[in-house]
Amino acid sequence: MSEKTQEIPAENSSVETTVYSEDQNLNRLLINVVSEVKGYADTLINQIRQLSDIGIALSSEKNLDKLLEMIVDEARDFAHADAGTLYIIEDDALKFKILQNDSMKTRMGGTSGKPIPFPPVEMKESNVSAYVALKGVSVNIPDVYHSDLFDFTGPKKFDEATGYRTMSMLVSPMKNHEGDVIGVLQLINAKERETDEVISFSVDYENLIHSLASQAAVAFTNAKLIQDMEHLFSSFVKVMATAIDEKSPVTGGHIERVADMTMVMANTINEKKEGCFSDTHFNSDELHQLKTAAWMHDIGKVTTPVNVVEKANKLQTIFDRVHYIELRFHYLIQQMENETLQRKLASMENNVPKEELEKLDEESKRNLEKLVEMKDFVLHCNKPGEFLENEKLERLEEISKLTYLDANGVETNYLSEDELKNLSIRKGSITEEERKIMQNHAAVTLKMLSQIPFTKKLKQVPTFAGAHHEFINGKGYPLGLKGDEIPLEARIMAVTDITEALTASDRPYKKAMPLEKVYQILGFMVKDGELDKELVDLLIKEKVYERYLREYKKDEEKKPEEKEPEKEKA
Repeated sequence: MSEKTQEIPAENSSVETTVYSEDQNLNRLLINVVSEVKGYADTLINQIRQLSDIGIALSSEKNLDKLLEMIVDEARDFAHADAGTLYIIEDDALKFKILQNDSMKTRMGGTSGKPIPFPPVEMKESNVSAYVALKGVSVNIPDVYHSDLFDFTGPKKFDEATGYRTMSMLVSPMKNHEGDVIGVLQLINAKERETDEVISFSVDYENLIHSLASQAAVAFTNAKLIQDMEHLFSSFVKVMATAIDEKSPVTGGHIERVADMTMVMANTINEKKEGCFSDTHFNSDELHQLKTAAWMHDIGKVTTPVNVVEKANKLQTIFDRVHYIELRFHYLIQQMENETLQRKLASMENNVPKEELEKLDEESKRNLEKLVEMKDFVLHCNKPGEFLENEKLERLEEISKLTYLDANGVETNYLSEDELKNLSIRKGSITEEERKIMQNHAAVTLKMLSQIPFTKKLKQVPTFAGAHHEFINGKGYPLGLKGDEIPLEARIMAVTDITEALTASDRPYKKAMPLEKVYQILGFMVKDGELDKELVDLLIKEKVYERYLREYKKDEEKKPEEKEPEKEKA
């Protein structure tokens, strides 16, 4: 009994050992399976996370060249591809936008600055990229040399010419948010991450790259939409500016010239490494905002009467009223000649001596000469070219008090009250009331622009444009801002606006001035506390105007002519 009893435990021990061994193997298998599943799940999670990060990065990029380049970079890195090409559908063809190949050390398109020399791909189903674009499906080719699904003559000729070996290819459509294919993403030669051996693209990557391509399409569509909207708005701004310039042909091109000169001024500030502007820098968005403001700085002139803007002479309204005065003096001269003739006839009838008749002729001649000289003086005063001294003002007033009988027998002054007022303008061609009408364009500009819902990057446009006539001393308009209350951008435009006005050769009330005179006037305005001294010094010392001519006008700009200093109609 005892021996038998002892054998039983031995047999049970063997069974238990066997069972334990099987359990161990099963546990080990389960652990391996779980580990593999966990590893696969972790890989998928990492890929999804990476795909999400890529999508966020793509959606934040607004520069189209950088965005397209980023799409190919991220897709190649994601799938570990040696090369990649991105096409965008334009004019019913696939146009090359990005071409990259690590083995060939090639980067074309995008920000590389190297144009892609290949012609657009025709939309024929025999071409794999065109097929993907037409059908909207992804295509995964393990080896193009062992596939007869598509015509791979192009890649094979490229390989023959360069020594490259095109093998695997993964081509995915770029679908936007509406499901339309806008382009194609093509990856070439997947590589084993450890050995860099060229392999086929994993089936797992097909859906992921397809998803990435769709994200890229949405990002591209959004960026393109934003770019198109910005281009549309910029075009609208230029159209408005052109319309304002065309409204007054004599100042045509003023707005564009101010905008261009303002940009030269801002870029000059950006280049300063020392001095008062060493810490001032305009980034690309700020430059765009400043240029937009410069293009719109005179938009308020749409309400300014043309006869005020184009007032070339003091008596000019819709037409130059000086012609009325000319006719009036011609009438006076004719009347005087008639009176002289009648007196001579009466004297002859009364047998007046010859000497008396000669005296009458001499008196008549002196009076006629005096009348002609008076007419010439008035016509001369109508021109805005020179400053009107007190003596001339007094003489105009004396002339205005002279009277004559018109054709209806009504006693009339040589000059009407309004004619005297306009002829008495000391400098320039506009009256104080007309000056206020001219100045009102700044207030209208501010009012009009304040009603436009500008984007965040352009929100200061109304402030900058509306303040380009403000003076440092607070005596400008429309708000009477002073000193640092005036934004730097508006102070820059104040300088460029006046510089353009003084050098312009298309103004009816003045000739273009030489730079020496322009700089002299700007200096006077600095002393009077009107313009920013540092900005005027920068304009002169850095030869901003000459640089503007080189960059924007080249040989088109004529050399300004000599003219006396004046500060009219800036």
